[in-house]
Amino acid sequence: MGDSKGGKSFVSRMFGGTKSGGQQKKANTPQEAIQQLRDVEDVLTKKVEFLEGKINEETEKARRDARTNKRNALMALKRKKRLEKQLQQIDGTLTTLEYQREALQNASMNGQAFNALQTATNALKNVHKELNIESVQDIMDDLAEQHELSTEIASAISNPIGFGTEYDDRELEDELAALEQESLAKEMQQIGPIELPSVPTHLPIPANSYKQPASKAKNNSDLEELEKWAS
Repeated sequence: MGDSKGGKSFVSRMFGGTKSGGQQKKANTPQEAIQQLRDVEDVLTKKVEFLEGKINEETEKARRDARTNKRNALMALKRKKRLEKQLQQIDGTLTTLEYQREALQNASMNGQAFNALQTATNALKNVHKELNIESVQDIMDDLAEQHELSTEIASAISNPIGFGTEYDDRELEDELAALEQESLAKEMQQIGPIELPSVPTHLPIPANSYKQPASKAKNNSDLEELEKWAS
């Protein structure tokens, strides 16, 4: 059934292939082709349902007339066989259509991915047209130089010249000590005079001037005499 060039694809034969006069039919987009395949699948699916119903009818006729009318029963079985053959062919066609539709969907996704990658590559090329390694290196060197200059400017501003360099540290310490003494004197004036305890009018009696009682002096005298006699 194929031609000398290897035969047309199933989809091409189903959708017409070429126009009259040998002109090539305008190619459909992947989405259009997928939709056409689905439409054909829907038609064939309805055909399958119809054939299955007819096969069941012929089977019931053959069963009913098997004993009473053998000729009618045989005719019903022949029609059933033809219907089953058509059903088998349609099943094969549906399988082919489903395979072709899945392959077309995969190819469409691959094409979309390829187009996206190609667009990104072209955009990247356009960006790189304005760039080269030498210009990038020059920019980075300029950036480093400006950063160093900014650091030096910030350091100069944070350490102003002419403030605090003409004063002697020793002189400042002496002035600070004088201020501390002045502050302490002011605090003492605010507190007022400190009241000391009164001086006693009677002097304390020395321990050796204390006069012992007469009885105790007599006892001491007797003790001394005993010590002399014992020696």
